[in-house]
Amino acid sequence: MDSTRRRGRLKSTVHSMVGLHGMHQDEQRTSRCAHMATNTGQMGYLPRGGAIFCTIPDILYLPELVSGGLVVSLVGSTYVYPANPQAYVISVAIFCFIMTFLWLLIFACGSHQNRNFWASADVAYHGFAALLYLSASVLLAFITVLFSADNGKDTLFYKLDVAAVVFSFFTTLMYVIHTIFSAIRWKSF
Repeated sequence: MDSTRRRGRLKSTVHSMVGLHGMHQDEQRTSRCAHMATNTGQMGYLPRGGAIFCTIPDILYLPELVSGGLVVSLVGSTYVYPANPQAYVISVAIFCFIMTFLWLLIFACGSHQNRNFWASADVAYHGFAALLYLSASVLLAFITVLFSADNGKDTLFYKLDVAAVVFSFFTTLMYVIHTIFSAIRWKSF
């Protein structure tokens, strides 16, 4: 019996020296985060707080915000030329940026209280945002092609528009993916 205690103490000493006990706690945290991410679609659970950064589709808020902000800054740096289509693209990008940021705050603060309405609204908003961004992206790509035919491909405005088109389509893709995974979560409610 005395040798069993010694082995137990020796084992705990080795674990503390190597740091396996701390690693075990980190694995538990990761496991909890992974558990939430895999069960989100099955349980009908709307995350709140830091859990929004561990669940799909809510982890997509950050790429949507970053790429949407890049679209606004890239289109804005072309002096919004030509004015009408570029103004529409900026309007869509600013609207979606503000609404996505507010949506992120609602989910982070837990104001949704895990109600079915918020899951439905999440699908509806992200579907609408994907449709808006798709229309803006196609319009921006069309204007960029026309701009290259008129002024050539070596101008700074053309290069800024190309970058804006790439980020605009990337943002559209993020919103589409967010809509699909939100719809899967909504169906499970």
